[in-house]
Amino acid sequence: MLRRMIDIHSYFELDSNGTDIKTEIVAGLTTFFTIAYIIIVNPAVLSQAIDIQGYSDGEVFQMIAIVTIIASAIAMLVMGLYANRPFALAPGLGLQAFFTFTVVLGLGVPWQTALAAVFVEGILFILLTLTGLRKRIIAVFPEPVKKAVGAGIGAFLLMIGLQEIDIIVNSEATLVELGSVASLTTTPQSLFGLGAVVLILLLWARDVRAGILIGIVTSTIIGYIATLAGVVEPGEIVDETIMNEGIGAVVSSSQYDITPLAGAFIDGFSSVDPLTFLMVLLTFFFVDFFDTAGALIGLGQQGGMLDENGTLPEMDKPLLADGIGTTIGAMLGTSTLTTFIESSAGIEQGGRTGLTAVTVAALFLLMIPLTSLVNAIPTFASYSALVVIGIIMFQGAADIHWNDPVWAVPAALTIILMPLTYSIADGIAAGIISYPIVKTVTDGNKSETFDGRKVNFADQIKSVGIGPWTMAGAMVVYYTMQTSGLIL
Repeated sequence: MLRRMIDIHSYFELDSNGTDIKTEIVAGLTTFFTIAYIIIVNPAVLSQAIDIQGYSDGEVFQMIAIVTIIASAIAMLVMGLYANRPFALAPGLGLQAFFTFTVVLGLGVPWQTALAAVFVEGILFILLTLTGLRKRIIAVFPEPVKKAVGAGIGAFLLMIGLQEIDIIVNSEATLVELGSVASLTTTPQSLFGLGAVVLILLLWARDVRAGILIGIVTSTIIGYIATLAGVVEPGEIVDETIMNEGIGAVVSSSQYDITPLAGAFIDGFSSVDPLTFLMVLLTFFFVDFFDTAGALIGLGQQGGMLDENGTLPEMDKPLLADGIGTTIGAMLGTSTLTTFIESSAGIEQGGRTGLTAVTVAALFLLMIPLTSLVNAIPTFASYSALVVIGIIMFQGAADIHWNDPVWAVPAALTIILMPLTYSIADGIAAGIISYPIVKTVTDGNKSETFDGRKVNFADQIKSVGIGPWTMAGAMVVYYTMQTSGLIL
């Protein structure tokens, strides 16, 4: 036993990182309870896009939950055992929404093809990490767009969550309007969903570590109590089968076979529109790349892991863990994996090494026997969590220089168009297209000189750089073709 303890200390470099086994395990437990909600939320979103013939919605739901656990655990094991960092990974919330509502339901792309795009994105991520090209890619994208993506995804998730719990509903006159939130007879899920949102927000505001998970579970219990008390009819807000047959009916019908989902990405390569596939691929890659890079820097700063230059030493290792997790996740049947900022909870508890990530991975795997219970989580509870997560993600907008038009215009368009078009890609494209134009016009109005002469319009175009102009031009061409009906 002593030898094993010594080996663990040595392997994870616990002493040099100023930590110990107990601290790392406690940190892992903290991180787990902070991100465990993804086991519920991910299948709740993806199951709307994934339909497997011969299997019920509940069975597909459970398949995705198991795949979520396995893919996340593998990625965290790579993060812990190879990168030796205390960061947790799981399917990214914005990217799962993009997968479901934009790619599959919006563009009509088969879910198998969407998984194929995720697979290629993962491979691309790995290759760019191994070749060290990530720095060049970072330099090409406009800074305002990078900073706005997180807030834009938050707005997108907020919109989805509010619609799914019927707080926002369709309107022929104004496209959307406020639903019958206070009605128990027409849309009871609106009232219960609003209550769940308030509960989760209060827990988050009080800095309760597992606030989102606690909010989901508590809201679920309240929903079943209300149904049992006759406040609402069975099936209105909770599963009618469970109410009629008990929780044993769910457990007895457990679906642990994931083979109908695993490997489905291969079939996706048989029906690929090149331009649409490329656009979907680039969006997956862009959001994953900068979300992960931003999370790694932020978490590294919190844990005192950054060097004198403000960078995370051996950053390629955690980036590689992300790429491997995404690739394996696509092979199993889930959307892009990314580093979760909620890892900060474990870091705050003292987690400094990969032992924290390994602990989270082990706890995830222990949840597999309980995945049948995720079918018991009502829609209003899981999507209320999505509303709160969307609100939290707006914090990223604080880093935007709103008093500078060069920042404000691309950032605002990126954020606003994501929920309005129901597409992360459309929001990013709007930011990329507008950036070089606004920068050229804005800087051209300034009385600056270059080599003793006033800067003219042509000089300003050149100063923006070929990268942003090329990206903007490509986006214009793509969206011209798309909106004209030439492609999907």
